[in-house]
This record gives sequence, structure tokens and C-alpha cells, in this order.
Amino acid sequence: MPERKATSAKPQRRTGVREAAAQATRESILRAATKVFARYGYDGGSVEKISQAAKSYDRMIYYYFGSKEGLFIAVLEGIYRRMDEAEAALALDASRPVEALTALIRFVLGYYRRNPDFVTLLNTENLHKGRHIAKSLRAREYSSQAISIIGEIMASGVAQGLFRADVAARDLYLLIASTGYFYMSNRHTLTAFLGEPLETPEAVAHWEDFVIETVLRTVDVGASDESVEPSHEKATKWQKSQAPQSQARSSSGT
Repeated sequence: MPERKATSAKPQRRTGVREAAAQATRESILRAATKVFARYGYDGGSVEKISQAAKSYDRMIYYYFGSKEGLFIAVLEGIYRRMDEAEAALALDASRPVEALTALIRFVLGYYRRNPDFVTLLNTENLHKGRHIAKSLRAREYSSQAISIIGEIMASGVAQGLFRADVAARDLYLLIASTGYFYMSNRHTLTAFLGEPLETPEAVAHWEDFVIETVLRTVDVGASDESVEPSHEKATKWQKSQAPQSQARSSSGT
């Protein structure tokens, strides 16, 4: 019987490997762009700076994102997506609406503090009047998710006779988001204007307590003084701990 020659198949690179490498390159560019845009703004965040930070090439940015604007939109979508994912991971118990809403407020305020680039990038986009994010096809997905979570908590609170039925989830979302965003985005100027250090742990804790009380009083069906632990005593204690000039500047005299 003639001896057969052994044959070996040529190893072929799997498509999945190339796809993984492409995804890694794309993610590297996105991470670099997030930092560059947060530092230099949209106008100052050049394609060259981003490609250098990503240790990539300008042409790769155009290949994956089409343009600088396309990349910026992807960055904005990314920061919204990450917040949405973090919020979804909270595992809130809507059957305990007061506790769930309190936890949600703490999360939102804490998220802004832990992610200053998120606030900076939103500031940048607002300077451009939102013209970039308006072109996103995914931005509304993230906002609708956040509002639906609040809606579920509110519905449970209404069913249990704890929350008012006339408070829209969308309005509550704006109230919570604005208290966290404004405090964080304006903390430096407000510190100078009020003469109070707004980034100390004590100041942050006081503001968080005040926001929680404000939101719970807004939705409370009874709005009684006993329904929510008052924070005015904490505020008085915190104010007394400030420097004399700080107290003088922040006092309204009423």
C-alpha cells in the first residue's frame, strides 16, 4: 500500500480575532477622546491630540467614526450609556418607594461627584447648544430608561398611598438631575461666591440630605413635618462650623 503523505492545513486567522482587535482600537480611541474633549473642549480637542492620546492614527478615527463630530457624539452617547448601566445595576426595590427613591437620589448626586468628566462634557455640549447630541439616535434611550425607573417607584408610592399622583416622573427626574448637576458644575464659582467650601465631606453630605428631604417632601402625599427627617437642624450645625466670614456671606438675615 502506498504511503500517504501527511498534509497540514494552513492555520487561518479567525474573523473573531480581527473583530476583537477592531473593537479594542475603537474603545481605545473613545477613551482617549473622552479625556481630550473633557480637557480641551470640542473645539480644542483636535483629531491629532486624540489619535496621539490613543496611540493610534488620524485615519483610524475617520474609519471608525466618520468625523470629529461623529466621534464626539459617540463620546456623549458613551457617558450617558455608562450612567444608565450604573443606574440599572442599583437593584432598587420599588415595593419600598421611599427607600428606593432615596437610594436613587444618592446615586445620582454621587455619580456626578465621582465622574467630573461627565459634567465637563455636558457643559461643553451645552455651550454648543446641544447640536451634537441632537443628532444622536440613542440619547433618548438612556433618558427613557432613567425616567421609567422613577415612574415605577412613583407608581408604587402612589399605590401605597405614600406619594402624590400628580407628580410626573419626568419632572422628578429633572429635579433630581438638576440638583446634582448644578452643584457639581458650579462648585468652584459657588465656593467663591458664597464663601463656603462646597467640596468638603460635610458640605456634600449636607447638600445630599437637603436634596433628599426636598424631593421626598415634593412627592409626599401628606407633606407633614414628621414624614421626613428634617435637615434644618443639620444645616444649622453645619453653618456654625464654617468660618465667620463664610457665615456672614451666606446668611440671608431671615
